[in-house]
Amino acid sequence: MVMGKKKMQFEVQSNESIEDCLNRMKKLGYTPVRRTEKPIFQEIKKGNETIYEPIARQIIFEGTLIE
Repeated sequence: MVMGKKKMQFEVQSNESIEDCLNRMKKLGYTPVRRTEKPIFQEIKKGNETIYEPIARQIIFEGTLIE
């Protein structure tokens, strides 16, 4: 996800570790400045009640271009 030439967002993919994502950023010439985590929920229905249960998390790093 591109934000501009100097800033870019990098999402940690399901098949890589956080360290792998940071290394990918470094190879492209970016350094991390912000980390954002978002929970991913699963909807479970029990009778008339709906329960939202966290099942995973999405980690996104915002990086700035190293000059």
